[in-house]
Amino acid sequence: MRAAFAVVAATVLGVAGCQGGDGSPAAEGTKARAARPPLWDTSPDSIAAVGDSITRGFDACTVLSDCPEASWATGSDAAVESLAVRLLGVAGAAERSWNYAVTGARMADLPGQMAQAVARRPELVTVMAGGNDACRTTASAMTPVAEFRAGFEEAMRTLRSALPKTQVYVSSVPNLMRLWSEGRTNVLGRQVWKLGICPSMLGDADDLTSAATLRRESVQRRVVEYNKVLREVCAKDRRCRFDGGAVYDFRFGTDQLSHWDWFHPSKDGQARLAEIAYRKVTAKSP
Repeated sequence: MRAAFAVVAATVLGVAGCQGGDGSPAAEGTKARAARPPLWDTSPDSIAAVGDSITRGFDACTVLSDCPEASWATGSDAAVESLAVRLLGVAGAAERSWNYAVTGARMADLPGQMAQAVARRPELVTVMAGGNDACRTTASAMTPVAEFRAGFEEAMRTLRSALPKTQVYVSSVPNLMRLWSEGRTNVLGRQVWKLGICPSMLGDADDLTSAATLRRESVQRRVVEYNKVLREVCAKDRRCRFDGGAVYDFRFGTDQLSHWDWFHPSKDGQARLAEIAYRKVTAKSP
C-alpha cells in the first residue's frame, strides 16, 4: 500500500510540475518565450533601399536628374524627412543607410540590387518596384505577372540566403490611373508626357475613346496584379511587411508630383511616401 501511495504521489507532483509554478519547467518556458525578441523590430539600426527612380528621387530637385538626397527611403533633405532620418536620426542615416535603387529599373533588376544591399548587412531593406514594369511603350509590352513574381521571389531568396533575419518593407506600386487623371488637368503636364513618359498609361492623355480607355484599364489591372504578387510573396516571409496598398491608395494631387515631368514625386510627394513607410515600419503589427 505504501508503495502504491508513493507512485500516486510522485505522479501528482509530476503533473503539478508540468503545469508550472514558480521555478517549474512550464514557468521557465513562459519566461523564455517572453524574453525572445519580436520577429519585427520597429526600430532597425540600418537601412538599405532597392527599387527604381522614385527611390532615387528622380526629378524631385532638378530636371531629368536623380536626387537621392530627396529619396523617401534614405534621403537627407529636411523637407522630406526620409524613413532613414526618422528611424536613425540625421547622423545615423548618413552613416547607416544605403540607396541601391536605379532609375529605370524593373522587377527583373531587383535581385542584383538586393545582392548589393546584402553586402551592407542592413537590418531593414525597403522595396519599391513595379512602376516601370507597367510603364512600357505599349500595354502589350508590360512585364507578365509570372515574370514579375519570379523576379521578386528571386530577390527575396538572394536576401534570405545571406541575411535570414533582415526585415523587408515592401511598398505597393502607385496608382497610375490616378496619376493620369490628376496630371492631365495640367497643360504643361500633358505636353511633357508627349515626350514618352509612361506611354502605356499616359500616351494620348486627352484621348477618351473606348480604345484608349481599355488600354488604360489594362495597365491599371496589371498594377493591381503586381500588388497582389507583392502581398502574396511578402506574406510567406515572417520578416516581410507589405504596406497593405497604402501607397496605391494614397490620394495624391498635383502638389505631390514633380513639376518637371508630372509623373515622379515632388519633394512633398517623397515626404508623403516617407510618412507612410514610417507608419508601417513602426507599427506594432502589420
